Amino acid sequence: MSLFALLLAPAISNAQSDDPYGINDPAMGNLELDGNVEPRSAAVGIINLVLSFLGLVAVVIVLIGGFKWMTAGGNEEKVGAAKKLLIGGLIGLVIVLLAWGISTWVLTTIPDLAQ
Repeated sequence: MSLFALLLAPAISNAQSDDPYGINDPAMGNLELDGNVEPRSAAVGIINLVLSFLGLVAVVIVLIGGFKWMTAGGNEEKVGAAKKLLIGGLIGLVIVLLAWGISTWVLTTIPDLAQ
């Protein structure tokens, strides 16, 4: 639980940072490509959109697994299936978070190395 609080601390405190590539740009949510969008900005928007969707799917899988476990009524087969859903959802969530961290690192570090 404390790890979750640490992850939310910057969002709660409205921490600001230099964002030269628009990774946190709220305007990238619509992804309107009118010909004036930089390829890096379009890639960031697409990556954020896909990873947000996949994170949502992983959270829903965890919720379904928890619901199935709570309604299993002590049936070992149902509890086993619910555990598999929970573990699969958590592994998926970890993969999505790692993918987001790696893509953010690549998009902010690699262009600086090229200069």
